[in-house]
Amino acid sequence: MITITLPDGVQTYDAPARGADIAAQSRDATADTALAIRVDGVLRDLDDLIEHDARVEIISRDHPEALELLRHDAAHVLAEAVKELYPETQVTIGPTIENGFYYDFARETSFTPEDLTQIEERMREIVSRDEAIERELWQRDEAIRYFEGKGEHYKAEIIADIPATETLSVYRQGAFRDLCRGPHLPSTGKLGTAFKLLKVAGAYWRGDHRNPMLQRIYGTAWRDQSELDAYLHQLEEAEKRDHRKLGREMDLFHFQEEAPGAVFWHPKGWTLFQTLIDYMRQRQTTAGYVEINTPDIMERSLWEQSGHWDKFGDNMFTTETKEESVLALKPMNCPGGIQVYKQGIKSYRDLPLRIAEFGKVHRFEPSGALHGLMRLRGFTQDDAHIFCAEEQITQECRIVCQLILNIYRDFGFDDVRIKFSDRPEKRIGSDAIWDKSEAALKAAVEATGLAYTTNPGEGAFYGPKLEFVLRDAIGRDWQCGTLQVDLNLPERLGAFYVGADGEKHHPVMLHRALFGSLERFTGILLEHYAGKLPLWLAPVQAIVATITSVGDSYANEVAAQLTSHGLRVETDLRNEKIGYKIREHSLAKVPVLLVVGKREAKEGTVALRRIGSKDNETLTLHEAMVRLETEALRSTRSPTSRPVDAVLG
Repeated sequence: MITITLPDGVQTYDAPARGADIAAQSRDATADTALAIRVDGVLRDLDDLIEHDARVEIISRDHPEALELLRHDAAHVLAEAVKELYPETQVTIGPTIENGFYYDFARETSFTPEDLTQIEERMREIVSRDEAIERELWQRDEAIRYFEGKGEHYKAEIIADIPATETLSVYRQGAFRDLCRGPHLPSTGKLGTAFKLLKVAGAYWRGDHRNPMLQRIYGTAWRDQSELDAYLHQLEEAEKRDHRKLGREMDLFHFQEEAPGAVFWHPKGWTLFQTLIDYMRQRQTTAGYVEINTPDIMERSLWEQSGHWDKFGDNMFTTETKEESVLALKPMNCPGGIQVYKQGIKSYRDLPLRIAEFGKVHRFEPSGALHGLMRLRGFTQDDAHIFCAEEQITQECRIVCQLILNIYRDFGFDDVRIKFSDRPEKRIGSDAIWDKSEAALKAAVEATGLAYTTNPGEGAFYGPKLEFVLRDAIGRDWQCGTLQVDLNLPERLGAFYVGADGEKHHPVMLHRALFGSLERFTGILLEHYAGKLPLWLAPVQAIVATITSVGDSYANEVAAQLTSHGLRVETDLRNEKIGYKIREHSLAKVPVLLVVGKREAKEGTVALRRIGSKDNETLTLHEAMVRLETEALRSTRSPTSRPVDAVLG
């Protein structure tokens, strides 16, 4: 007798039972909607036999894990389609990724957009065949001989790295076989047709630039057509909002090959960047932070002592001096912050000590991973390190959480998710310290009453962390702010304070970033607002444009008065039609256009026009000035200070 415990009840069987048979009797799914099963926490094929008492969960099409399964199978159907259409092509690896999947192929001829259309059509044909997907167990050497015989040398190379004693899992669908751990859908028909191939890109075999270049076909797959349509619409919106395109149109920044992973800020872009820093500096000053600055380059020995060398050494930029001292550009700001803390003896009365830094950090990123402002090799972090006693952790974490969420609301982000990330596999410190750190951070976030999800194994190498994930205007998630509890680095780097007992104690170090990378946050803002930034953030807040040259003198007077009241204003006195000027400044996403001519000069008025509007509003210069000044300065003069619960709605 075998007892199967399901979420909706218990089933008993006289003999081993297949997952499909269990699904057919479950109230949570049917034989038609079931895709896989989870047995005692392990995902398995529907065709697998369960031979012992077990807890079983049916993975149906509407289950949260269904998308991963669908995308996994979409990658295999893609590979099968390519092999049918282009038999000489070698298949390599094809994992799922966020929102989709890809497969890497070795082929002498480049895939074209027309090829993608043909491949997608063949994928739909394979789905319509409803080929059974069956798992086979092979010996390693048998698998090597099979794939070598098929000309699949890359696949054979993967298998050769597997121990000879290990039994391999190979899945067959139709005439196509692929090495895979599984699980898979029961047949290709279960995939459905809500998928689309998106693009082709280059990718080195096994991610190593010394290896051959392969062709990577990207695709997306969803449960149904409505989900696919919504995602494709999001992609269209994302393309329109691409910050690199907006950066050119708004004359904010550029990139060039001579400085990979680095940004060249233009005057308007640098104004926006400094506006973010000024805002954050004011918020931090109000919250009791002091600001420091530490060196960009320090000796290797400090990074070895902190543990960063073991963790990030391969991604650090280094140089060797004539004195044979190895120096490294800092990948993080925390060791420098500790050096400042250590200057002078600290007492428990000095804690908590909140130290902020807008520090430039440098990390090597592969050229293929670089992506405008979103992924750079050199970027600025709005770091802070809060040194406190253990009994102060909860309160300090509550304060940081409220600060982060209030700041995001000022920038128009009301939908914020929090993830709790615990110890990673590669870390420093004892398990006892990690137990204490994780318990303290979890208690702190729970004390705030904020909802959070768990992100196992994704903590920093020195401590657990909270990740703050923003959802933008078109539904994309961006991980920005972080809060980490660290009981390791202060001890490793010799930081202490004198307690009330007169003894030395190592402080707790809270690592905190609000924007994260300022460059990346700038890119997120541009895409969130599609370049139409709120007036207080816009690098150029208003353009005073003339209809004819008669209004030039008055336009300069208007611009001067607005500038004297703290507004960022430019004039457009060119001998061009006003319609041309309006279109040009609208493309540059200038929020306000003040049109002046002979009549406005005589009456002391301006015709105020907002971006995206076809209507003008006639105001006196004084009225326009008061209105724009109030709107432009309201966020920086009166930062949001609502309770966290109100921010979360």
